[in-house]
Amino acid sequence: MSLIEILIITLIKILIILTLTLLTVSYLVYFERKISAWAQNRLGPNRVGWEGILQPFADVFKLLLKEDIVPNKANKVIHSLAPMVALFVAFTTYAVIPIGPNVQIFGYDISLVVADINIGILYVLALTSLGVYAITFAGWSSGSKYSLLGGIRSSAQMISYEISMGFSIAGVLLLSESLRPIAIVESQAGWMWNAVVQPIGFITFFVSAFAETNRLPFDLPEAEPELVGGFHTEYSSMKFAGFFLAEYANMIIASALITTLYLGGWQIPYIEKLGLADWLVTVFQVGSFFIKVGMLLFFFIWIRWSIPRFRYDQLMNIGWKVMFPLSLINLVWVAVLIMIFN
Repeated sequence: MSLIEILIITLIKILIILTLTLLTVSYLVYFERKISAWAQNRLGPNRVGWEGILQPFADVFKLLLKEDIVPNKANKVIHSLAPMVALFVAFTTYAVIPIGPNVQIFGYDISLVVADINIGILYVLALTSLGVYAITFAGWSSGSKYSLLGGIRSSAQMISYEISMGFSIAGVLLLSESLRPIAIVESQAGWMWNAVVQPIGFITFFVSAFAETNRLPFDLPEAEPELVGGFHTEYSSMKFAGFFLAEYANMIIASALITTLYLGGWQIPYIEKLGLADWLVTVFQVGSFFIKVGMLLFFFIWIRWSIPRFRYDQLMNIGWKVMFPLSLINLVWVAVLIMIFN
């Protein structure tokens, strides 16, 4: 393929991913409200459109019309920059997550990932570690003690849980011998999913993902009873919507990353033995990726409405006294497996 063709194909992939992400985030908010209503024996959104199906668009329209209020004591430049950083990190991480195997379209061999790079996992870790800057900037620049406390909490929380997350990923990298997400998925053929081979690593990564995305029971940076709204207390209008959008986009990234690293990505065990046409196999595989991601997103929402928020000391104790040792044990376990089975 020529350089122009590669650029056009990449742009099409980016547009598809952006459109899918924005639509998914919109309806993820809707489903969160519906699932919370189901958990609490309520109806949930049911006025705008059939069963409230147009409620996400009404919410966006409302936020667009709200006044953008900036406190007098705020650092206006950093205050405006923070939600942009959050959105940038959220939307650029999708670039290396594959949703399926290579496909043939109009004679072109196209990989179902925006950027198939050899250091994809390092790219994800580097970008996600920048997410804390958005929250810290927002907390410091708002000129509010509640926002500042939320930003400081977020920094401590992410440092604590990123260590466990890093060691959990190290076990996956040892088995796959690659930093390339597609190679990691291909190494999980059959039932050799990393969630089966190293369940401790899967659990520690999953719990760390809750802490990284600031979801209950780890949403201490925005704990309403103590910090009003935490780091985004002084935000309104589309700046608040930016943080809101970034949080749900990060949930999708976390679910897609868990699927890629631990649940075999697009892999369906032994589907090639069914004798189906190649295009049908690809459709099933892409569908299986989205089904796995959807189930994880449901689990994220279900946990929010099932488990109460931890105290801050409990949060740090779990991070350093439970998660960190477990992730190290998982790393040793994987190393022993490799020594025994080569």
